[in-house]
Amino acid sequence: MNKQAIGVFDSGVGGLTVCRELIRHLPAENLLYLGDTARVPYGTKSPATVTQYALESAGFLCQQGIKLLVVACNTASAVALPQLREKFKIPVIGVLEPGARAAVAGGGRRIGVVGTEGTISSDSYRQALLSMAPDVSVFSAACPLFVPLAEEGWAEHQVARQVAAEYLVPLLHENIDTLVLGCTHYPLLQKAILAVVGSGVKLVDSATATAIEVMEMLETASLAATDLNGSQRFFVTDVPTRFKRIGAGFLGAELRSVEQVHIG
Repeated sequence: MNKQAIGVFDSGVGGLTVCRELIRHLPAENLLYLGDTARVPYGTKSPATVTQYALESAGFLCQQGIKLLVVACNTASAVALPQLREKFKIPVIGVLEPGARAAVAGGGRRIGVVGTEGTISSDSYRQALLSMAPDVSVFSAACPLFVPLAEEGWAEHQVARQVAAEYLVPLLHENIDTLVLGCTHYPLLQKAILAVVGSGVKLVDSATATAIEVMEMLETASLAATDLNGSQRFFVTDVPTRFKRIGAGFLGAELRSVEQVHIG
């Protein structure tokens, strides 16, 4: 199984930030990425709908013969992990729990969480953080405009800083010491976010934390690739033109080949 790929799925391009970190930490691993672009976004849909979409996306990747599944979508991680782990007999890791663990391990005691409406309304980050450190205080805010700002390439525009201030100043009033970026789009807005929260607040990028946990999981299970130069294949459920154009900024490299597929 060591030569088999790691499967990664998200509703669109955001999960490419997780792929970027997986490539950086695990350059020998083959990656298969699925962006469910025909049904994006997941963050505004019901838990039942998100779970259905997640099962279908995971099913497609498992048909390709993957050895581990990464749910690179905070919303799907928040609502669908138990069903995914029950149905598929391979290791399944989401981005929510690694992000929460990194926040606690970093010494956070007054922790802010930002994410999509679906992620925040699920309350999954607060529950995860409190299960790991019952004495922490958690403050959450949905930031729906961050996603289109990232996708339109406006992450460093003055508008992004103005929007960030609207969302984040209430969290600063709670004297947060840590801020979890609970959406895979949000790392692209780190400069705008830091301009608002300042250097006194530690930012936690769940993509990096997830890649580190995947690396540890593969080593523990003796599934890590050896003597391989890792490759990447990208799939989408709608025409790939926009995904290729926007995705390069998220992956940090050109997406040379993107294949449209049907799932569900």
